[in-house]
Amino acid sequence: MAPMANLIDNTTRSAASDARAARHPEKQKRADTPVLRKPDWIRVKAPLGKTFSETQKIVKDGGLVTVCEEAGCPNIGECWEQKHATFMILGDTCTRACSFCNVKTGLPAAVDTDEPRRVAEAVAQMGLNHVVITSVDRDDLDDGGAQHFVDVIEAIRAATPTTTIEILTPDFLRKPGAAEAVIDARPDVFNHNLETVPRLYLSIRPGARYFHSLRLLESVKDRDPAQFTKSGIMVGLGESKEEVMQVMDDMRSAGIDFLTIGQYLQPTRKHAAVDRFVHPDEFKAYETIARAKGFLMVSATPLTRSSHHAGDDFAKLRAAREQMMARG
Repeated sequence: MAPMANLIDNTTRSAASDARAARHPEKQKRADTPVLRKPDWIRVKAPLGKTFSETQKIVKDGGLVTVCEEAGCPNIGECWEQKHATFMILGDTCTRACSFCNVKTGLPAAVDTDEPRRVAEAVAQMGLNHVVITSVDRDDLDDGGAQHFVDVIEAIRAATPTTTIEILTPDFLRKPGAAEAVIDARPDVFNHNLETVPRLYLSIRPGARYFHSLRLLESVKDRDPAQFTKSGIMVGLGESKEEVMQVMDDMRSAGIDFLTIGQYLQPTRKHAAVDRFVHPDEFKAYETIARAKGFLMVSATPLTRSSHHAGDDFAKLRAAREQMMARG
């Protein structure tokens, strides 16, 4: 039985390796990184339940992609059980190869012009009061996919006018006019994640530029001051507390309203290694500091992700602004 067990084990490992190689071909020559054992506060329940299955069916029947699945989000069970899903438009293949990300890398397919209609239909079917729309990076397109974001926003507004819309966009690097087109579509929340501290960009987010991303968010406020802006970072990649606080200051200088901070989780051994698991008490300290710096809304926990509890957080964000304006 031992040789058979070894054969099954090796076959399983080979299949997993082949799947990983197809998904991340650019990472296969990298040395394996160590994988730290997750602490108890990171563990989540497996996705189960009738509502989860119903959400899964709506997504599948619509031929749609979600970042919940593609990025391996740990909160998928909780969110889908509540009929919350973050739709990922412009395909499932990214033109960049960030070392933290589990989304497939390669040459994307042509833009699916019927996708806006199907996303809007799914939003209506799920009865969403608040929806989050994100995308892969599409450096292959002249506008980086900006017009497609506009088309999706307009389709949702036509189908369910009361649904509030949060977008999580790429950086539109070297795509003149792209960001402006999306800002002018007036989403309720414009989110773009800085992801990490400037010092780690070369290894963690090599295709992006920290100050360009910061300026993108600042330009939202310059063009439409009423629009909420949001950004997030991961911790546990080797950053220092002082660097995190500097990012907070940079974000506030850019007028960002909402900050998210979550624990980086390593998708595979070919991805960037987890430097450490940040204790929940440290996240609470970051939240206290961020609120003192003037953010209207802060979500800082090990399992915080950009779209986790997005609808509830949007309601709190809007209430916080109203309170601030009432105080004069």
